Amino acid sequence: MQNALLLATILLGAAVIAVPLAARLGLGSVLGYLLAGIAIGPIIGSEAEGLQHIAELGVVMMLFLIGLELEPRALWGMRHRLIGLGGLQIFLTTGLLMGAFALFGYPWQTALAIGLIFSLSSTAIVLQTLDEKGLMQTTGGRSTFSVLLTQDIAVIPMLALLPLLSIRGAPRGETSGAGGIAGEEPAISLVEGLPAWGVTLVTIGAVAAVILVGVYLTRPVFRYIHQARLREMYTALALLIVVSIATLMGMVGLSAALGTFLAGVVLANSEFRHELESDLAPFKGLLLGLFFITVGAGINFSTLMDNPLWILSVTGAVILTKGLVLYGLALLFSLRGRARWLFTLGLAQAGEFGFVLISFSRQQNVLGGDLSDELLLIVALSMLVTPLLFIVYDYLARGMQRDDSDPAHDTIDKSGSVVIAGLGRFGQVVNRFIRSSGFDTVVLDNNIKAIENVRTFGFEGYFGDPTRPDVLKAAGLGKARVLVVGVDDKDAAVRLVKYARSTYPDLHIVARAHDRVHVYRLYAAGANDIVREMFDSSLRAGRYVLENLGLSDYEAAEAQRAYYRHDRQSLRDLAEVWDPDLSLTENKEYIRRARASNRELETQLQQTIEEAESEAGDAGDAMPAPPDRA
Repeated sequence: MQNALLLATILLGAAVIAVPLAARLGLGSVLGYLLAGIAIGPIIGSEAEGLQHIAELGVVMMLFLIGLELEPRALWGMRHRLIGLGGLQIFLTTGLLMGAFALFGYPWQTALAIGLIFSLSSTAIVLQTLDEKGLMQTTGGRSTFSVLLTQDIAVIPMLALLPLLSIRGAPRGETSGAGGIAGEEPAISLVEGLPAWGVTLVTIGAVAAVILVGVYLTRPVFRYIHQARLREMYTALALLIVVSIATLMGMVGLSAALGTFLAGVVLANSEFRHELESDLAPFKGLLLGLFFITVGAGINFSTLMDNPLWILSVTGAVILTKGLVLYGLALLFSLRGRARWLFTLGLAQAGEFGFVLISFSRQQNVLGGDLSDELLLIVALSMLVTPLLFIVYDYLARGMQRDDSDPAHDTIDKSGSVVIAGLGRFGQVVNRFIRSSGFDTVVLDNNIKAIENVRTFGFEGYFGDPTRPDVLKAAGLGKARVLVVGVDDKDAAVRLVKYARSTYPDLHIVARAHDRVHVYRLYAAGANDIVREMFDSSLRAGRYVLENLGLSDYEAAEAQRAYYRHDRQSLRDLAEVWDPDLSLTENKEYIRRARASNRELETQLQQTIEEAESEAGDAGDAMPAPPDRA
């Protein structure tokens, strides 16, 4: 028990130190986890291999959560990328690397196995990095995801093919189910000893069971859990779904990650989708981090020191070969600029499923022991280089136009008196209110899901980056009377306001702000009306509190109006002394004026309440409250 606690302390301590440091240096969390693993590798020793069996659950959960984001129709819509980009990448990379290793004298069976192993990329690292950098919805991100998904699916036929590549005359290794996590042999096998047709039937039955349970059993089970009224039971159920599917897939010799991905796709239309996401997200993050730590800790530097030139050369050659194949496919499929480099550099490494294939190939006598150790090291080193490749991508992307990596924008064929930039909760309410009042709007957003959602309910919206001048011009901003800025990115909102004010001086700009500092930035940029996200709702909540403390509706409403007028004037006064180079707590003049404003507000509100009470008494307390209670 003490050893387990000590190991947990070492792992968590290394992660807490290395990951924030790597993130602050711009290296990304994945490289931080890998470096933490390298640092503690000599300390935890052989424990790293045992931990990797648990850590692989992070990859499994990640693919389950990805499946939850994909509706079956969306998956069918990706079929051309899956077959074209993904299939060609695996075929070409395998062929080139097989030929190269065959030239070095390896048997064709071994060369083919090596080609298959290195044709796979790291789903865990790449998707984690794409998500951190906000690149999943770009053309390059979606193309990258398509290839990763194809590779994960391809693991199944690869596992079926490897036993056929066994080299005769070599001593037989230990068999394994190969479908477990990280190549771990399942405790019970449902296909052991069955003929080929029996294995096929059992495998199809297991997949069908996952689908049927997802469609018909999840709803009653969730209702049963709901009756317990215990929040932790939802988390337990979410973990049970993932772990049980992973176990079942291992028992029939399939990839646990692919099985949970399939379950996620089945549950994508379920009303419990968001509940499952929120319950599993913390476990996914921690287990993925643990997985990356075990990869770093598993790097055998003694093997590297024995033959450094060979191992480093092969690692570089694998990355270069895959990069050339990927770049060629990017040209073939018309990926440009940022998308091309993201696709090329993001997938150039080997992947975690390579560990599974190497272990299984060794057991099936396709690879020798020494070669297996070298291949494991090469896979780990290539994964270690991946965050650096993303840094190279960031450097290249800074000099390119954004539209090279963004999805194709819609053709905007209408104009309106109001242009709304951003279709989140703020933009949706504004758009519905204005359109219902009889005015035309043109709505822009660079989130394709948001556009598709509003179209489902009969509202028009156009996919496009609202911060781009050409998109704004196509939306008719030059003829519009009002621009509503509701984009989530604070910096993008300020840039948009600056551009609109300088290009269209007579345009009235209404902007959404996140906080007071954002208000000052938008005010300086030229916004006419600025609405803080939580201000109006908080003010109304405060009014309801006053009413329940004994004030009449009229008195509370007058206090609300007084606070609103004072706050608007106070913001204008404080904006004059706001300094973007100083924090609010360091700006002495700002603090002095803010304190004076607070004293004025207190006096003014008490006076307003007294006057309202007097007026209400004179009128027989018959004054109506404004009809704005939600």
